[in-house]
Amino acid sequence: MSEFLAELIGTMILIIFGGGVVGGVVLKKSKAEGSGWIVISIGWGLAVTMAVYAVGSISGAHINPAVTIGLASVGDFPWEKVPSYILAQTIGAFIGAAIVYFQYLPHWKETKDKGAKLAVFSTDPAVRSPLSNLVSEIIGTFVLLMGLSFIGANEFSQGLNPAIVGLLIVAIGMSLGGTTGYAINPARDLGPRIAHAVLPIIGKGGSDWGYAWIPVVGPILGGVYGALFYKAIFAGEFSVSFWVLSIIIGGIIIAAVNAELKKEKSHAAETIEKAI
Repeated sequence: MSEFLAELIGTMILIIFGGGVVGGVVLKKSKAEGSGWIVISIGWGLAVTMAVYAVGSISGAHINPAVTIGLASVGDFPWEKVPSYILAQTIGAFIGAAIVYFQYLPHWKETKDKGAKLAVFSTDPAVRSPLSNLVSEIIGTFVLLMGLSFIGANEFSQGLNPAIVGLLIVAIGMSLGGTTGYAINPARDLGPRIAHAVLPIIGKGGSDWGYAWIPVVGPILGGVYGALFYKAIFAGEFSVSFWVLSIIIGGIIIAAVNAELKKEKSHAAETIEKAI
């Protein structure tokens, strides 16, 4: 099997299980309806585990452009392979989302909530605030790449690594995923979002393209910074890229904090005016 096909199939498996568990929890008349965020987090962790077991020995099972670009940014993966990996991951995510659509065919009609239907395919924020949502995706993917580096620095019994990676995904989901649904993977969000846009889903709404840049840009920034940070702090390999990205991400965080403070001041002023 080629590396391209391996990444395609690995990402397809990821979305079949990951999108599938979301569908089970949010779609009406599913036997898993309402089982909650813990089930979703565990489902995504197992999705990653199965995908890594499937193709890890062939392509390394990046199954995530943020991982591919992050590893390339520190010299652990050749840049010339990056475009083909990203293309394979996005196609695989689209196919996986289409399979989830077929799995839940009768449930689209039963579900009236357009947002719930979109949630099966792509992420959306619990509180819509673009800069803060971007920061959440940066932090989540930063932790992902750091965690993968930690795992790679340790020796486990043969065949155990994919399960440990899956537990990392569960931990990120439970601890950090409640803000944006933790895409932490541009292909995982973009491929299924395209599928949502083109598939004949009964009663669907828009695909929320205005938000779609956040789960693409955030994970790429966080993934690259996580890889650079590990090399700098744990291996002592500081680079210009590390310092530049530190400044950029620091600026984004400061801007997000200021945006939230301005909202609070505006809300307080409105409250006072109404009281008067």
